[in-house]
Amino acid sequence: MQTILSIAFDGLAYGMVLFIISIGLSIMMGLMRVVNLAHGAFAMIGGYLASYAMRDLGMNYAIAIIAAVIGTIIISIPFEILLYRRIYRKSDALTQLLLTIGITFFIIGIANFILGPTLKPIPLPAALSGPMDIGFRMVPTHRIFVIVCGVIAALALWFLIDRTEFGVRLRASVDNSDMADSLGIRTEWIYAATFALAVGLGAFGGVVGAELMPIEPFYALRYMVTFLVVVSVGGAGSITGAISASLLLGLADTTGKYLAPEYGEFFFYLVVILVVFLFPRGLFGRAH
Repeated sequence: MQTILSIAFDGLAYGMVLFIISIGLSIMMGLMRVVNLAHGAFAMIGGYLASYAMRDLGMNYAIAIIAAVIGTIIISIPFEILLYRRIYRKSDALTQLLLTIGITFFIIGIANFILGPTLKPIPLPAALSGPMDIGFRMVPTHRIFVIVCGVIAALALWFLIDRTEFGVRLRASVDNSDMADSLGIRTEWIYAATFALAVGLGAFGGVVGAELMPIEPFYALRYMVTFLVVVSVGGAGSITGAISASLLLGLADTTGKYLAPEYGEFFFYLVVILVVFLFPRGLFGRAH
């Protein structure tokens, strides 16, 4: 029984990390119709910035997270203006794939050149570095923090997209951008703000999830498939789908590591195959 509860807790924590990072990619793929393979690279930048802010500038953890998210968004602005803006309204997926994979390798090359090939740990504050008793076992406090962050992110996104004027304008811009333009909606600004939101979520996930997914120069490539799988299994553009897929895959991966570690990620991809076979558009995917 204790093993089952431990799997459930660790799977929940890992699933929340996947959700925080992947929901930004899900927004871009589902709402903006952009297959952004560089999403992991922006998560990596967030992790690097947080590590630098804490280790070299002496910032505390909370301020370093905020600085990393804002810094990553600022760094992403030239990419958005010069590159992404050219592919927002194009349906050519191959162009999107080639462009964003090129951005990924460009960022990886810059990271290797400036920071070297070593891991960049993000020190945890004392309040998050110790264990906490949750009744059936002692668990790392940081994992509880990650779970809380995931819940807050999900609720905030749901409110922003489903209950605000910005969300209405975003959906209108995606469904019929020409009509939205004619109604006075500045679709370029809406797309730019949504891109910044997706990048910021990726950076946030890269920082708070660094304990489970360490920051290193090939982070973007190492986890690219994982982020895409979460979006595919959940259904692009769906917050409910992203969190369901993240938790399902987090639990599957954690169960395999607890009970049959010699099989590696077999159970993770077995679940992926089964879900995609049964639900080709993902658990909560919609036909466009």
